[in-house]
Amino acid sequence: MMEWSEAKKIIEKNPEVKKELDLNDAEYQVIRAIIKARQESGITQAELAERARTKQSNIARLESGRTNPTIEFLQKVVGAMGKKISISIV
Repeated sequence: MMEWSEAKKIIEKNPEVKKELDLNDAEYQVIRAIIKARQESGITQAELAERARTKQSNIARLESGRTNPTIEFLQKVVGAMGKKISISIV
């Protein structure tokens, strides 16, 4: 299986695809950060869901990118891991 970094280099050669990737990059950064924080906390999706008072399926959809979560939901999930959201515009 090809690593994401290798696939991204190939995909970015297509300007239309690169534009779409750039639009979605922030979403993927959020997803990666949440998965990393959960794994570093040593908890499962089910445990995170319980702490955040939501369903495990909601955490799974969040981590898979199959949903467009609200800031409120992200704060609830991140807060359940003892973390805070920090947003920067560059």
